[in-house]
Amino acid sequence: MVKINNNYDKLGAGYLFPEIARRTKLFLANNPQAKVMRLGIGNTTEALTPTIIDGLKTGVANLSDIKTYSGYGDEQGNTRLREALANHFSKKGIQLQTNEIFVSDGAKSDSANIQSIFGFGVVAVQDPSYPVYVDTNVIAGRTEEYDESSGQYKNILYMPCVAENGFFPEVPKGKVDLIYLCSPNNPTGAVATKEQLKGFVDYAIENKAVLIFDSAYASFVSDSNLPTSIYEIPRAKECAIEIGSFSKSAGFTGVRLGYTIVPMDLVVEDTVAGKVNSLWNRRQTTFFNGASNIAQMGGIAALSEEGLKESQEIIDYYMENARIIKKCIESIGLKAYGGVNAPYIWLATPNNMSSWDFFDKLLNETHVVGTPGIGFGPNGEGYFRLSAFGHRDDIKQAVESIVNNLKI
Repeated sequence: MVKINNNYDKLGAGYLFPEIARRTKLFLANNPQAKVMRLGIGNTTEALTPTIIDGLKTGVANLSDIKTYSGYGDEQGNTRLREALANHFSKKGIQLQTNEIFVSDGAKSDSANIQSIFGFGVVAVQDPSYPVYVDTNVIAGRTEEYDESSGQYKNILYMPCVAENGFFPEVPKGKVDLIYLCSPNNPTGAVATKEQLKGFVDYAIENKAVLIFDSAYASFVSDSNLPTSIYEIPRAKECAIEIGSFSKSAGFTGVRLGYTIVPMDLVVEDTVAGKVNSLWNRRQTTFFNGASNIAQMGGIAALSEEGLKESQEIIDYYMENARIIKKCIESIGLKAYGGVNAPYIWLATPNNMSSWDFFDKLLNETHVVGTPGIGFGPNGEGYFRLSAFGHRDDIKQAVESIVNNLKI
């Protein structure tokens, strides 16, 4: 008799963003004349740049001519795109082989799937952190039941990211096996320093642990003293996998394109160099037929000199949004973090209000949608995330509504 995967039933609550959508839909049903202003999900809003559009058009045109038509491509990714990514990293002083780079349909799926090539062990996550890290390990059976009282799963080490440590955790005191790090961090907007990342690299090498480094928001870092890749840290190739994305850097949230770097030097407890790379290659060639040919042509264009320049202008636009939002939050007396090297503002809710209560308050009083911090982990309780992705006029309208209508 076939049975379901009961690990899905362990998931503590409905996925964060569908619950936001449900509450917003209910509000609109009860307030049909209201205009909801969305500062919640980190979804890009500005049009793709001309150079990227030209690249995508080239991809489409290639499919219309038998001379340039292509069907299945390499599961690992278009060679030109992988070379472009290697060149992009070389400008940071990081040397990568093309067979260490695997192109995918986005960082989210890679973040979910990467754990499948490792055996069971203790997983460590930043708390708060992007829900995919925890939920996919729960589904894979790495955890026990969800504890309602603590908001945690057993066999996951939650590394507190709180105001007192600048929203970046200390290295684990005990032995863990997989460590998820995200910098710039979603949701807090905090960016790890080279010294902080070195601490985790040293720990991982000593304990034969693997760092899974999510760099989806790296392009938003404007401070040249802050690292944008884990491989800026000496010996990181021995212990770290990096997952990147075109979603936020080039506006590909709907186009879908990302990549994962699995260095040949990466060694875990029971293997030799090259084995982890070969496992991920086997996983991708077994489960995945490669990213869209069209999307990959857009990715090549995005990494060109003109493509990068145009994308930076869009990034600067979003970061100006972040400055406007953060200034608004601070003007009404609330403490705000992030918004400087990341497109998210992480604010402390007023009067010790719970994250979901503040969500309802903000929606009902100002018609603005944000993201409750508790959805990112236990230490997100009492915090709230606002996203800088949006049209400038909408951002200004939302800010005005918060200033004029939020009762604190």
